[in-house]
Amino acid sequence: MGRRSEREAVEEFLSRGRSGHSGSLVVRGEAGIGKTAVLEHARRTALASAFRVQSSAGAESETQFAFAGLHQLCAPLLDRTGTLPEPQQAALGVAFGLRGGAAPDRFLVGLATLHLLAEVAEEQPLLCLVDDAQWLDEASAQVLAFVARRVGAERLALMFGVRDSDDADSRPFAGLPELRLERLRESDARTLLSAAVRTPMDERVRERILAEAGGNPLALLELGNVRPAHFAGGFELPDALSVPRRLEESFRRRSGNLPPQTQQLLLVAASEPTGDAALLWRAAAHLGLAREVATPAEAAGLLEIGVGIRFRHPLVRSAVYQAAMPPDRRRAHGALAEATDPQADPDRRAWHRAQAVLGSDEEVAEGLERSAGRARARGGVAAAAAFLQRAAELSPEPAARARRALGAAHAKYEVGAPEAALDLLALAAAGPLDALPSARLELLRAQVAFYQSRGGRATGMLLDAARALTPLDPGLARETYLHALDAALVTGDPDRGVLEVAKAALAAPAPPGLPRPPDLLLDGLVTAFTRGYESGVPELRRALLAFARQEPNAEPDGDDHRWLWLVSRTAMAVFDDELAHVLADRHVRLARDGAFSTLPTALLVQSVLLVLAGELARAAELTDEQVSITASTTAAPLLHAQLILAAWRGRSDETGAVQAAFVREAARRGDDTEVSLAQYALAVLHNGLGEYAAARTAATRAFQSDELTHSNLAHPELIESAARTGQPESAVEAMEQLSSRAYASGTPWALGMAARSQALLSTGSAAEGQYREAIRQLGQSRMGGYLARTHLVYGEWLRREGRRRDARDQLRTAHQLLTDMGAEAFAARAARELRATGERPRARTAQPTDELTTQELHVARLVATGATSREVGAQLFLSPRTIEAHLHNIFRKLGITSRRELKELHLP
Repeated sequence: MGRRSEREAVEEFLSRGRSGHSGSLVVRGEAGIGKTAVLEHARRTALASAFRVQSSAGAESETQFAFAGLHQLCAPLLDRTGTLPEPQQAALGVAFGLRGGAAPDRFLVGLATLHLLAEVAEEQPLLCLVDDAQWLDEASAQVLAFVARRVGAERLALMFGVRDSDDADSRPFAGLPELRLERLRESDARTLLSAAVRTPMDERVRERILAEAGGNPLALLELGNVRPAHFAGGFELPDALSVPRRLEESFRRRSGNLPPQTQQLLLVAASEPTGDAALLWRAAAHLGLAREVATPAEAAGLLEIGVGIRFRHPLVRSAVYQAAMPPDRRRAHGALAEATDPQADPDRRAWHRAQAVLGSDEEVAEGLERSAGRARARGGVAAAAAFLQRAAELSPEPAARARRALGAAHAKYEVGAPEAALDLLALAAAGPLDALPSARLELLRAQVAFYQSRGGRATGMLLDAARALTPLDPGLARETYLHALDAALVTGDPDRGVLEVAKAALAAPAPPGLPRPPDLLLDGLVTAFTRGYESGVPELRRALLAFARQEPNAEPDGDDHRWLWLVSRTAMAVFDDELAHVLADRHVRLARDGAFSTLPTALLVQSVLLVLAGELARAAELTDEQVSITASTTAAPLLHAQLILAAWRGRSDETGAVQAAFVREAARRGDDTEVSLAQYALAVLHNGLGEYAAARTAATRAFQSDELTHSNLAHPELIESAARTGQPESAVEAMEQLSSRAYASGTPWALGMAARSQALLSTGSAAEGQYREAIRQLGQSRMGGYLARTHLVYGEWLRREGRRRDARDQLRTAHQLLTDMGAEAFAARAARELRATGERPRARTAQPTDELTTQELHVARLVATGATSREVGAQLFLSPRTIEAHLHNIFRKLGITSRRELKELHLP
């Protein structure tokens, strides 16, 4: 009633899906507004249009069962998993508890789900309906939201019914296309009420119902069923309750008028969210309830019982459950526990037993702890946290309570719920805890502090935890010292600087066995910061080689890949471009092979490295991929690579916009290093634009950062801008530090940067020799971006020396290199200099690939290597059909017809 535009929107949405334009749609609104009715309209329309329809529904009491909602949706499709690659088959199998194995990464489960749905949609268009999605378990919600953001050219449509709530924007479905349902217009409301109430109604009563319902369809139907006599005394004060509360009150009154045994059966049904009628009847038999007692509830229109159980509305379930007295709820859960097969569904049985307990019960708590272990093994960390938290509440012994609370806190932290983790840590701290768990508690408290605010007390707390762990767990103590060092670098903590943290880390215990790569990295960093960069280089290079040579999962329980974020940055800090590329590639490869949650960070590091290498197009591809994946998970955006790429490209507006967002996020988290990184990007931008005074100001600020100084990124920008503003004295410290480090490193990249910087601050023949040496050295490295910029500054120097012909050669080379790589501002600077020598810069020759989008170029590059559409889709988190659609556009734009021709194009 009154939903014409909404019906048309749904029909258009389905039409697009049927024609191969996949999409998602969130139907959002308050309780009773008609979301389920819209989803049912979508179901009928889809079935009439030859769609296959699969459905799932969230249930408030199911939120602690990992992947329950996803399994409900996908279970009828699992016969098609044989078409998926083995890692994806394994991920779904483990997630659904169908096979054993390591806990799957949620990205891999998401990719497997996307490919499974895409495979089914190959046969016929597929509509996936998920009602009450706000009550999906966290794992299912994350996966389905991820899939909704990755669909493309499949014949696949996903619709989610989501109830408005205070934290709706924080749910995984935030940001997806929405169809918001508003309340009915008065004329439609009157029509609906007249259709629902067949008996004569006093006009004043009618007006009162219309006013009370406020255009909410379910409220109109429910209030229309209230006896008119109830309005004689005013029924209820206008607006005293919200519409959902008013509806719950209506359902509560209706159920409260039923016979006692019927109410008892209703409560059992409300306590069992799976809708399993056989389970309901077994529990009813345990309570001595005959099947006939369900008849009054069915006659009242509160529920239907067939093969499954279906409540008229989720508010009926919540109204019945909330109205029940605690002893009655415990009795209902106890009956359900007895009726649940301990072999087939041990976790749900354990949960019902936990709800049936008054007080504490160690046996039930142990059962929940076992359920937590099974949930974690399937990748359901949020579910494990829920089981452990309830187990802690039921634990009669303080020591067991503290141990379980600590485990629940760890799980809450892993799923990004720091406040809940802190609450559980407070419970665990009440103890008693032995020394090692107590130290682990303080470590987790420090990690939560670092998660919440990348500054403040986190670094000091990590140091305190490392000291406490030293006599108890030397290996973990060393890792904690390494974490503290990384935190000091990342945050730029003014109270706990890197030098202070490194001095504290001198007290780290010796490795418990043979030094592992992280042990070597810790020792190298401590040496570099306490005894000087030059002393630390040999140790750091040994650590980097150890990481580069390490086989994946070489340790039985090893997860050294966690440190590759720091390792790749360290390789750049010692000017080892070859190792930096190897380690960045390794990080991305490991992430793609299973540790998908680390992929955005891995892509970020590799993107920055490619920017410095002058491979801006490839960097843009990876940056787009990283941003897309991050957006698919509603995680906080990682803007570092975007910012640096925009600056090197010389795009002022883009750099400014990203920098503003970057600084806002950094200020929120108290992260000084990120503010300094923004200053580095501005220094690059202004140097490219020839705005040297602004570049020097920004570079000076960046040079004050431990991280930017450690990575050597700030030095070249400060030296170039100081030279160009005629203030070489402001770059003396940077020049001395860069030269000393370059000779300690000895790599072509290092020696080339030192020679380039010395040339900028020199005159006469000395400058020319240094420029030539810089070009020679950088030509032997992978740092094409710096090589091109060196040709530029050398050409500029030659022009000022009056050597126009020589200047043209250098400037022509610089212009060509910078133009080809897309460093637009630097290329424009080279063009201006060329014109000053009397030569007209050559316009860039159009390339066939210019018309391709960044993602299309990425797909084309991967396909040109021989990768199949399925393999490319797995890498880019897209379905094979979407890859094929991209290929169709690529072939059309390039004027080719086959993959062989694509390979022959030799893409840049």
